[in-house]
Amino acid sequence: MKRIQYHQYGGPETMKLEDFELRSPGKGEVAVKVNFAAINPIDWKVLNGHLKMVTGKKFPRAFGSDFSGTVISVGPGVTRFQVGDTVFGSAQIKDGGALGEAVMAPETFLARKPASVSFEEAACLGTPGITAWNGLVDKAHLQAGAQVFINGCTGGVGESAVQIARMLGAKVSGSCGAQQMQRAQEMGLSRIYDYRTTDVSKINERFDVVYDTAGTMTVATGLGLLRKGGVYLDINPTLGKFIRAIFNRRLKPIVCTARADILDGLARAAGEGALRLPIAETVPLKDTIALVTALEQGRKLNGKAVVSMP
Repeated sequence: MKRIQYHQYGGPETMKLEDFELRSPGKGEVAVKVNFAAINPIDWKVLNGHLKMVTGKKFPRAFGSDFSGTVISVGPGVTRFQVGDTVFGSAQIKDGGALGEAVMAPETFLARKPASVSFEEAACLGTPGITAWNGLVDKAHLQAGAQVFINGCTGGVGESAVQIARMLGAKVSGSCGAQQMQRAQEMGLSRIYDYRTTDVSKINERFDVVYDTAGTMTVATGLGLLRKGGVYLDINPTLGKFIRAIFNRRLKPIVCTARADILDGLARAAGEGALRLPIAETVPLKDTIALVTALEQGRKLNGKAVVSMP
């Protein structure tokens, strides 16, 4: 089988499409034949070595996190899946491997693919959906009727956050670029601000939850938009922010953390039509490196980038 691998940290030029042999699944692990994989900014952050404290120094490393496919084998102790199940989810950051013909993942990082959701659509749900859920449900404990502001409401995490917040009964406003305004309107946002022409720190509204899914908002701006008792969710965690959060409970740095209940919740939402991420471009595995290169260099897509396997 083939997958995208790299033998040192660096840019897209370090990636190669290489042969590999998938190991047998260990305890609690599931081997999946991949149908589609989705590309996320976290993938090239891992490639660049920004998370080497987690990913370590062992090479070659496999690229990619989110995928959909069919279970081909299960390890000891696996109870949620069996061979032949169609699934979606994420590989562990320390392992990667979604951008390949087969991948290994913990069973808690997977959910059954709803019949009404295509493999291509399902591949996009993992990291954006989990990150949105970590913030809104785990950290903010979002309740129906809450007022929510999503900075970057038409990015992958942003769209997931908008849809999950509305599913939970919240009223959602947000910011995006002028070209994405129509998409934001289609998602049912109450108010939409063009981030290029609006200083969101000066808007009059105040919110129960502010989620910076774009990673461009200052902590001061986020906290300043809150109502009393509100929380600011920061998708760009740093050691300094974690320390600050100890003393200011309104600040919640977010780390993408998968769990079985989250993946099952995303599956239910997608199956009911409440969660969908638009797909902008699909390429074959052999064209992955060129696409990742363009995305890392700043190419913008109005939706997810997806890779199809042979």
